[in-house]
This record gives sequence, structure tokens and C-alpha cells, in this order.
Amino acid sequence: MTTSVALDPVDLHILRLLQNDARTTYRELAAEVGVAASTCLDRVARLRRSGVILGHQLRLDPGKLGRGLEALLSVQVRPHRRELVGPFVERIRALPESRALFHLAGPEDYLVHVAVADTADLQRLVLDEFTARREVARVETRLIFQQWECGPLLPPASGVKS
Repeated sequence: MTTSVALDPVDLHILRLLQNDARTTYRELAAEVGVAASTCLDRVARLRRSGVILGHQLRLDPGKLGRGLEALLSVQVRPHRRELVGPFVERIRALPESRALFHLAGPEDYLVHVAVADTADLQRLVLDEFTARREVARVETRLIFQQWECGPLLPPASGVKS
């Protein structure tokens, strides 16, 4: 289990600003938060070292890259043993169609978010990369009609249990 990191109001303000625009300069952050640019730089560096800030991502539009069909694949692996799931996870993560992979509790072992060109490409992916694997017992496919980004992940307010 991950332990939480103590964050003061200045840290939280910096995180809120960076979540909304990770390209904000240290000078702009410092002015908005009300601290010196060097203090802001030190705080962001500390937030990175402590693992609160994991990195910065470039988001791409799959449709504009020829992958306009997205789906969620529920995958059941049998037998569910470490020597089988390790290579399975590595292979699925390496597929260019894979957007996200989740290890689950419950009847399905994995949920895979994929982006493909069309239904024929989705069928090829399921048959050639999933059901062709010996350890894959079952795959259920759910098409994604639309998706929304949710608000930024903010730490809970002081004194509030999550």
C-alpha cells in the first residue's frame, strides 16, 4: 500500500495549477501561488522526488491517428498463475493498440482499453493477440461510444477520510 505524503496549502495550490496545465512555467506558478520562483522550483522537485508528481503526459487523439474505434476487453486468464500472467501483461502492454491495462479482482482478471482502426481491426486484435494465447480463457468486448475526462485528482481536504 502506498503511504500518503504530507502536503501543505502551497503544495496543493501548485498541484491544482499543474493538473490543469502541466506546461505552466515556474515563474507563472510562483506568481499565482505567491512564493519565489526558486521556492516553487524546490517544491515541485520535492513533489517529484516524493512520487506525488509522476510525470507529464502528451495526450493524443486516437481518431486522428487512424484509431477511431475504442473498446474495453475483459479478459479471463486460466490458470491465473504468476508464470503465465507476467508474460501476458508484458505482451499486452507492448501492443500498439493497448491504451491501458488493469489487473482486477472478480470474475475477469484484466480489463484492457484498446484503440483500433475499425471493427475488422478489433476482430484481428482479439483473435490474434488475445484468444490465440493459451492462457486466455475468455474475452468480452465492449465498444466505447464516448468517453469523458474527469476532474483533476486532488488530495482529500484535511481531516476528511477517503
